[in-house]
Amino acid sequence: MSTVLKQVTPAEYLARERAASVKSEYFKGEMFATAGGSPNHSLIAANFIGETRQSLKDRPCEVFSSDMRIKVEATSLYTYPDATIVCGDLEFDDEVGDTVVNPTVIVEVLSESTEKYDRGRKSNHYRQIASLKELILISQDQHGVEIFARQDSGGWLLHETRALDELLELKSLGVSIAMSEIYRNVTRHSTVHTSPQNRQEIKWCVPTHSSPPTLL
Repeated sequence: MSTVLKQVTPAEYLARERAASVKSEYFKGEMFATAGGSPNHSLIAANFIGETRQSLKDRPCEVFSSDMRIKVEATSLYTYPDATIVCGDLEFDDEVGDTVVNPTVIVEVLSESTEKYDRGRKSNHYRQIASLKELILISQDQHGVEIFARQDSGGWLLHETRALDELLELKSLGVSIAMSEIYRNVTRHSTVHTSPQNRQEIKWCVPTHSSPPTLL
């Protein structure tokens, strides 16, 4: 279950968050503690970050891990995407400079417990970020990446890539990444040895978040 604290202001949330040992999302006066991700989740995110950082090394773009907090200014949601790319100057929520408000690309690695939240209300919040050009959702239990690209009309166009021999095109950045690199060393199952007499195979499906908040 998620840990819900009493009503707090954004300033109180940031003060607590900066001193906390675990990360929390914030929305409408409530803080929602988040949980760690599975090995596959972490590996997919790391693969994506590594590939895009290499592709953008000579460009004025920075690639950040899930330690980077962003704020959706239109709705006041504070959250931690699995990866964030910012092209151009970083813009921050306050003078401390640890909460970005102008992401160019946001990435979420989907988990069984949070997929509905990530696809639905959380994505709706992301799409209200004026600077956002692409929203990327990556599956971890199957090969599949969905890119929602902002159009000149203001709408969003979905493009899906599922084959490992295809290239994932990030048109807003002008780079392509091999799907096989995103899923490099990612396995659907892992053998866990609890003792020589008791061995079991488990599926890596630890949720990336505790029960996510309901965002209106």
